[in-house]
Amino acid sequence: MTETISNSGKTTLPWLLVVDDEIEFMGFVREALEGEFEVKTARSTSEAEIHLGLRAFDVVLADHLMPGGMGLDFLMRTREHFPKMKRILMTGSLSSDLISRAQELADLSSYLIKPITIKQLRRALLRALAH
Repeated sequence: MTETISNSGKTTLPWLLVVDDEIEFMGFVREALEGEFEVKTARSTSEAEIHLGLRAFDVVLADHLMPGGMGLDFLMRTREHFPKMKRILMTGSLSSDLISRAQELADLSSYLIKPITIKQLRRALLRALAH
């Protein structure tokens, strides 16, 4: 996994923000990526926006369909305010036409169709960080 050296000379892990209303999924991601990423979770786009105001993230992984806000709309806003942050959309319901539009509108690094495996997630995260 990609690591960086901070100003203090310590190795730091990349920061990942996971936005999903499924608590079990967020716990799965946190546990699976422990030691590879610093993971913060948010159950809504409004909670995610609070986290984004507190620190910089390398990658944001957002589910598309959530109560209180659509993941694609959220990722489009992050494109405007945090252009260097990598964006990955997860969905179980978008059509291929919408996925291609979503990639362009939010400048996605990747998209994942649920259900996803940790191997697919790791591959998408590595690809995002490499670009």
